[in-house]
Amino acid sequence: MKLKNLLLICSLGLFAFGACKKSDSQPAESDNNTPPAVTPTPYIPDNSFKIVAYMPSYKDPETVDISKYKMITHLFYAFLEIDAAADGTLKALSQPSRFATVMQRARANNVKVGISVSGSSAYFATMASSATARTKFVTNVVNFAKNNDLNGVDIDWEYPSTSGSAPSADNFTLLMKELSTELHKINKFLSAAVTPAVYSGGIREGIKPEVFQYVDFFNIMQYDGPGYDQAEPYQHASYKMSVASLDQWLGVKGLPKEKAIVGLPLYGENSTGSAKSYRDIEAAGVDVTGNSGMVAGVEYWFNGINLIKQKTQLAKDRANGIMFWEFSFDSNTTKSLIRAANDQLGRTY
Repeated sequence: MKLKNLLLICSLGLFAFGACKKSDSQPAESDNNTPPAVTPTPYIPDNSFKIVAYMPSYKDPETVDISKYKMITHLFYAFLEIDAAADGTLKALSQPSRFATVMQRARANNVKVGISVSGSSAYFATMASSATARTKFVTNVVNFAKNNDLNGVDIDWEYPSTSGSAPSADNFTLLMKELSTELHKINKFLSAAVTPAVYSGGIREGIKPEVFQYVDFFNIMQYDGPGYDQAEPYQHASYKMSVASLDQWLGVKGLPKEKAIVGLPLYGENSTGSAKSYRDIEAAGVDVTGNSGMVAGVEYWFNGINLIKQKTQLAKDRANGIMFWEFSFDSNTTKSLIRAANDQLGRTY
């Protein structure tokens, strides 16, 4: 009996061991080769106060002291241009070596980088009117942003409108919706350079409130408006115009404050509209605490240090950032206007 019992116990033990081995070597019935579903990370906009600068491709990066990059938060290389075919094709990037230099210097100073896409308003209007061309344009822009590891894209269409033989405002909305969707999928922002909206007409109404939900922030170009303030008829970028522009965008159009960026000029204009950079105005010995001065016998009206500080405070109180056109127009001295804006904000650099 004992021997039989022992043999029985051993047999049962071997059976159990074999069963366990078999179970361990095969997947459970519920297992399969399908990877677990990945939940995409939702896009979260950056609503911090922004200091934006545009750097044109036709300017040598060496004109900007490297220390100046610490004074901005966002930099757009200008421009990547829409092709005349208006089928969604983009022209080759101008000055790619300069682009690489500017991107490297900006990233080294923790500046978010992007490309500004510009070109003829007619080309934009034709492209945006075609669903096929819009898709091609969006694909090309998004691929450029991905291939160059950019943080975002800026659209500088000057300007969509509700008037004319082929109104383009609704197509602008469609374009920005599609571009926003694809950029946000890969965690990249979308901005737009827009009219100051202080003059009535189709251009002021060309950007409809429906588009606000798609664009992360709007760079409001509050300059090139001589005659707006009759007290300063030759001042192309008066404080009065900046206030009126924000009144229109925020109060009338309903743009959320966190998406409004106040545009500031780093250049002056004379009575004929010819421009001169702030750095040249300062170098001519003009008192840059004021807003006008003589350069080679010609008077120029500009935004001096005190006015830049006043507008920066306006942006801090009523908007969510400032934008400069353009980076190389500023001086590299202690009288830099970008430096003055940073001082007004209390930023370290």
